[in-house]
Amino acid sequence: MTGRRFTVQGTNNAFDCAHCGAAILPLQNGSVRNHCPHCLHSLHVDIFPGDRACECRGVMEPVAVENSGKKGWMIVHRCQKCRYVGRNRAALDDPEQPDNWDLIVDLSQWPRL
Repeated sequence: MTGRRFTVQGTNNAFDCAHCGAAILPLQNGSVRNHCPHCLHSLHVDIFPGDRACECRGVMEPVAVENSGKKGWMIVHRCQKCRYVGRNRAALDDPEQPDNWDLIVDLSQWPRL
C-alpha cells in the first residue's frame, strides 16, 4: 500500500466484542465502527484506518481519552498483545449504540497509561 487511505466500504460490519461479548451493530453515520460501545475495547486489525490489514488481532484496551478540537473525543487504545498504541474517534452520536459516556469520563479522570 502506498500512502494512507481511509477505507470505509466493506469494513463497517457488525461484530461480537472480543472483550465483553456484546453484539455490536455497524455505525449509522457512514463511518467505521472500530470499538465496542459498551466496554470501549477494540481489536488490533488495522495498519491504516479501515484497511483490516494488521495480522496482530490482539485486544486493544482503552487506556485514556483525549479531546481533539477537530475530531472530538478520541479513545486511546493499547494492544494487550503487541503494545501498539492507537486512537479511535468516540461514537457518541450513534443513534443505535452510542459509546458509554460514563466510561469515557472515567478514562479522562483515571488514564491507564
